[in-house]
Amino acid sequence: PIPAFQVSGLANLTRPMAPHSWHSLEALLSLVAASPLLLARDGAAAAAASTVDVPASFDCGMRRLAYDFGRQLLPRQGHFESLYYALNLISPDCHANLEALRGSSVVPATPSAQVVPQGAVFVDPDQGQDSAAGTEAEPLRSLQAAVRGAAGKAGGNIVLRAGTHYLSEPLLLGPEHSGLTISAYPGEAPVVSGGKKVSAVWRPYKVTPPGHFQTFEGTNVVSGTTPDDRTIRDYGKKPSATPCQQACEADGQCTAFTWHDASQGQWANNCWGRLDGDWPAVSQGGHISGKRGIAMNIYKANIQGQVSEVPGLQLNGVRATRARYPNLPGGIEVTPGYGYMVGSGSAAWTPPNFDKFGPVKYFTDHTKEHYRNTTTDGWFTNYMIGVNGLCSVYDPPVSYWCSEHPSGGGAFAFRTPSGMTPSKGALPNAPYKDVSEAIINVWRPERWANWMFEVANYDAASNNFTFGRGGNQGARGENSGGDFFIENVFEELDNPGEFFFDKTSGELYLFYNGTGAPPSDLEVVVPQLRVLMNVTGTQWNPVKNLTIDGVTFKAARYTYMDPHGVPSAGDWALDRESALFIQGTEGVKVQNSVFERLDGNALMISGYNRHTTVQDNDFSFIGSNAIVSWGYTNETEHSGFPYYTPRTNFPDAGVDGTDGNHPLYNNILGNSAREVGLYEKQSSFYMQAKTAKSTIMGNVFFNGPRAGVNYNDGFGGGDELAHNLVFSTCRESGDHGPFNSWDRQPFLTTVRTGEASMVMEWRDIHHNFFIDNYSPQENIDNDDGSCFFRSHHNFLVYGGNGMKNDFGGHDNYHFDNIYAYVGQALGVVSTLPGHEDRFYNNSAILTGENVGDPQCGGARTQMSGNRYFTTDGKISLCGKSLADAQKDGIDVGSTVASIPSDDAILSWAKAMLAIKQSTPAKIYV
Repeated sequence: PIPAFQVSGLANLTRPMAPHSWHSLEALLSLVAASPLLLARDGAAAAAASTVDVPASFDCGMRRLAYDFGRQLLPRQGHFESLYYALNLISPDCHANLEALRGSSVVPATPSAQVVPQGAVFVDPDQGQDSAAGTEAEPLRSLQAAVRGAAGKAGGNIVLRAGTHYLSEPLLLGPEHSGLTISAYPGEAPVVSGGKKVSAVWRPYKVTPPGHFQTFEGTNVVSGTTPDDRTIRDYGKKPSATPCQQACEADGQCTAFTWHDASQGQWANNCWGRLDGDWPAVSQGGHISGKRGIAMNIYKANIQGQVSEVPGLQLNGVRATRARYPNLPGGIEVTPGYGYMVGSGSAAWTPPNFDKFGPVKYFTDHTKEHYRNTTTDGWFTNYMIGVNGLCSVYDPPVSYWCSEHPSGGGAFAFRTPSGMTPSKGALPNAPYKDVSEAIINVWRPERWANWMFEVANYDAASNNFTFGRGGNQGARGENSGGDFFIENVFEELDNPGEFFFDKTSGELYLFYNGTGAPPSDLEVVVPQLRVLMNVTGTQWNPVKNLTIDGVTFKAARYTYMDPHGVPSAGDWALDRESALFIQGTEGVKVQNSVFERLDGNALMISGYNRHTTVQDNDFSFIGSNAIVSWGYTNETEHSGFPYYTPRTNFPDAGVDGTDGNHPLYNNILGNSAREVGLYEKQSSFYMQAKTAKSTIMGNVFFNGPRAGVNYNDGFGGGDELAHNLVFSTCRESGDHGPFNSWDRQPFLTTVRTGEASMVMEWRDIHHNFFIDNYSPQENIDNDDGSCFFRSHHNFLVYGGNGMKNDFGGHDNYHFDNIYAYVGQALGVVSTLPGHEDRFYNNSAILTGENVGDPQCGGARTQMSGNRYFTTDGKISLCGKSLADAQKDGIDVGSTVASIPSDDAILSWAKAMLAIKQSTPAKIYV
């Protein structure tokens, strides 16, 4: 969709990218980071209320301030090149001289200790031998041997030398490894890889010059667009499709065209070409479309016997893309935004099969002491779940969304479509010969999450797909699917950078993205392991004080087709596995490490954990979430995948979080995370469920498909989210922004007072710099039932609302915040007396002329001391002028004035966040 409100500026990463070369990782990173488009602000609320455009001077100054703040938070990043590009400070109209900053170089990840500990065991993947003594002079070769030798010893140190430590199986660390430190040798950057390096001898398969146009009648590939000479070009009116094709052929930028026939009214005989490589085919009479054939540069190598499957492929350390349609011009590591999908309307969706798994078993906890009565209209008062039925796709087969009466925004019982029949031309390379390994990727309508399905049956004659295993990657269902694509089909191997593996023959096919054949020294790594390190104890026998320091984790395989569970009553489903998995621990530290190109979750804190610290790490190009924290309660007879630990007193104990089997006191400090959710789109930089008293502080998060930080429930509370920079979130999805929360499912915990209570402890969100620059609604999205939040001293830029509560939300306090160019100051819902929301001492620069939607009667929203700024210095509140509303006792002490200067707004933010002028003024041109 075309954004309703746009401002020139911040990097969008949706522009079609020139194909990258496998020889140049630096070139790829530049493409990924430096893809500027428009800074998109939305929402329906913002668009409807907007009476003023955001000054380009403010947008530029704000981005510069964000850069200073990010560098101040993470000084180890030096000139922080990825942040520079993500903020589009390379643009001519808002330029910072990166070359002048390069003197402040990046400090590489390095272990805390600069001296090798005495008595350490050394591991060298290239020069070591497992029969050696393990000294610095005679190192071991494998981590497995070092870990086996460290078991049962108090403390101990394993030092990894440079090189790639390939794992053939997950590294298991248990209570017998308590006190162990695994660290990098000072000044070196060892890599722990879940991939297998394979030997590939490349032979030509299909190497041809550019081909001719292929045409499709009754197909429109420019529907809903307008010529802008950037993605769509107008070639004027043509009498037929032939001269339209000729116009496209003559234009080296044109990759496809659509000719409108004489019956198309005002568009009759129009010839429009696409310049972006996209093929968003819509079945529509009166149109003829064509696509340009491209030069083929496909080679193959037989790797039979080396690996049995190729779930992913990394070439010289960078991902290749599984053969798919529509193609991704920039590859899998560049966000497609809302593009490069087949539109939802280009398929007929087979309805859900409600009888597939048999009946659902409902459970609602009616225990008097477990009744939460803090909302109007009985929102979210009882713990409730449904077991089996259509929730049998989950493991364990339980979800709030299969309960008898799920409620909230857009609420109804879970289901997914059973299949689809794409429209004619929607999949131009169909019918397919073999779809046994194909995956259909489908956005849920409204883009709240994406589903992946295997194909159970395919009718080539009708092009009908019946879905098999899958649909468990999100918690919310729908009768039909949204936008979609198909991957891992041989016929779709037609774009530079794509690959396909034939399991039967062992042939690996690669559309090499370069001139000639792939070089003989091209490093080919196939991700194999889902979990690289598994640190697991129990609540009664935990792993204690284990440290991982200065290690790079890489090449874990994707897990999106693995069992998923629904952690609580948010919108998420998760797989309980990650490259670094932590469960049953106390005092574990993960620091100074790098997590990159991991195709599932990077790091998970699961079940019983206390005082886990994740500090000074860098996460990038992650398939799912960067960091997940997920506890347990006893909902079903076992804990589900992957441990299936027996449970007692289920489902009655599903509400009970007093047994301690959940993370407490997480410390997520000083990390960077970017380019997450490459595969699973309901992914965040940090997500928690059934977790309490976390501290998320001093991090820099940007470039993700969904909310940056997610609290999936109100379990216990007591969390602190502070001093973070978060922007460019929800780049591919709807709703949300930098932060999102839900609280639909009440839990019994002892967090608030030490006594068992259904009421959570207050959560604080403060001193953050959030930028709501994509399609979302607000920077802090307190969604369904969210309560007991104190959001204060934040700089919140753009968005439809400053403050939001909906569907039973209450006890939401916003104070001392600066809202810069938001549509309205707040929009909240009715509350019970004593649970009113509060909005005070805030400064709100508004694009509209209405304060918003507070509660003006009954249990009023408590408002006072706010400063509002509009274009004309006037504002309405509760249907009246501000002065008249104040006569009724509403928002007493608040003022309204004209919008201040850019310098004034930014100086307020700079003072509040204590941002120093870390970047010299002369750097900015």
